[in-house]
Amino acid sequence: MKRPEFGALTGALVLFVFFSLVSDVFLQPTSFATVLYGSSIIGIVAVGVALLMIGGEVDLSAGVAVTASALMSALISWHYNVNVWVGVAMGLVFALLVGYVNGILFVKTKLPSFIVTLSTFLMLAGANLALTRMVSGGVSSPSIAALPGFASAKAVFASTVPIGGVNVSITVFIWIALVVIGSWVLRHTRVGNWIFASGGDAKAARAAGVPVDKVKIGLFMGVAFCAWIAAMHTLFAFNVVQSGEGVGNEFLYIIAAIIGGCLMTGGYGSVIGAAIGAFIFGMANKGIIYAGWEPDWFKFFLGATLLLAVLVNLYVRKQSEKHT
Repeated sequence: MKRPEFGALTGALVLFVFFSLVSDVFLQPTSFATVLYGSSIIGIVAVGVALLMIGGEVDLSAGVAVTASALMSALISWHYNVNVWVGVAMGLVFALLVGYVNGILFVKTKLPSFIVTLSTFLMLAGANLALTRMVSGGVSSPSIAALPGFASAKAVFASTVPIGGVNVSITVFIWIALVVIGSWVLRHTRVGNWIFASGGDAKAARAAGVPVDKVKIGLFMGVAFCAWIAAMHTLFAFNVVQSGEGVGNEFLYIIAAIIGGCLMTGGYGSVIGAAIGAFIFGMANKGIIYAGWEPDWFKFFLGATLLLAVLVNLYVRKQSEKHT
């Protein structure tokens, strides 16, 4: 009961049993692999977002940052006709720069992270469209499938791994690796203690010698790094990038973290909980389709799940506080 992810785990089990009963195909290996794939696409970025939220801040630019990083890699590779790994590296540099700028602006201006990253969101959304039109003449990046290095990059970011006759996306394994690393950092390192302290009470943390500003800048860059991974998958899975994509995805990352037990006020939550939240998203997204229901109900279902998860998490936290 004391673990932040307890409510999410309970909800995930209920949802898993429910869709298993109402859909004959939900538990089929290929169908479940699709559920895991959808979960991983949200879950990869949700790892960084969860850590940031535990640190007391929020990033509304994460969704368009994924698209911006993918576009940067694609347009540089295509325009200069270079090995795609050059574009991959430039995409990483750009993503980390966006995260660093978000962190520096937050620290220096003292503005709420909501305002800082909302501004970044708007700027990136506009720049994605404008620069893509300027370079390619359209709203999507040109295909980079014929460029050198594409096959090896696709193998790293967008391949599948056969397991028991079922092809599982490599993003599932990347997601699991990030969850393990994030959980270890949060629970077993000094940095993890700093993250909880910075999110719980920044003034008290500073008084105790915690480098709060550096921690928060690092967390924004962590979100950017996770966004870059998601961006590279998008690019090499589809060969092109639509410049208008990503808008609204930032809410899915935040929802996954909140369902997993993270508080908007910071200082509480877990990476494992965010992973469970992403898994709930994947189950709901595909389970509704497998059950033969109208897909338009998905967002209603997601909103109801979010509200219920918050209420359960609050109840669990109050109960744990009573016993401490």
